[in-house]
Amino acid sequence: MKKIITLTLVAAALAVSACNTVAGVGRDVSAAGDAVTGASNEARR
Repeated sequence: MKKIITLTLVAAALAVSACNTVAGVGRDVSAAGDAVTGASNEARR
């Protein structure tokens, strides 16, 4: 029983950290997209 509880807690911790990692990647991709959009707009002028 202790093993199941331990594995469940470890899985929950990994899931939470993965969500934070995915959110960070999303922000990075969004920032890169904003930079490309800004450069494109400047090139048009």
